[in-house]
Amino acid sequence: MKKVRLTTILVIVFISLTAISCKNAKKENTHNDATHSEMNPDKMNKSKDKMDSNTQNSDAQKVLADYMALKNALVETDKDKATKAGQKLMNTLSKFDASSYTAEQQKELKDIIADAKEHAEHIGRSAMDHQREHFKVLSKDIIDMVLITGTKDTLYQQFCPMYDNNKGGAWLSMNKEIRNPYYGSKMLKCGKVQREIN
Repeated sequence: MKKVRLTTILVIVFISLTAISCKNAKKENTHNDATHSEMNPDKMNKSKDKMDSNTQNSDAQKVLADYMALKNALVETDKDKATKAGQKLMNTLSKFDASSYTAEQQKELKDIIADAKEHAEHIGRSAMDHQREHFKVLSKDIIDMVLITGTKDTLYQQFCPMYDNNKGGAWLSMNKEIRNPYYGSKMLKCGKVQREIN
């Protein structure tokens, strides 16, 4: 009987801490949004290793557009839409032309694209939970790609600390406002902006 009570208390404490964590993350995110443009400590410095955003490869732009469509489908918890978006992204990744990049960048992009294609393919034929698992790794690939290709638009790398048994999961968005693709409407606003990429 004591074990049951202790387990119940632990569960209640965990749920309370989880709710507080998301609420605090939301407050912190709101505070960051207000001061972000003034201080902007997370804003990335221009790197000589990536292309100027004005000359960003159009293939990279297409990949980002398809990635955003997939992310939005996961936010909506729409399995069919996510399946189609995953298949479209896989096709776009297959056509990615890295010839305008340096030899070192081409090698890195080849590895990134190969891994991203594999995860997009799985998303194109999996259940929602598995789609989200593959989206976590796919997001890392797309973030790595953008760090090489640059971006013509400001992107926001966002993070949910609770996803994957509190290991967390990152994703890219074109808006500062949090729309969580890992939980959809269950915890739509749980997360924070980690940095701006532009």
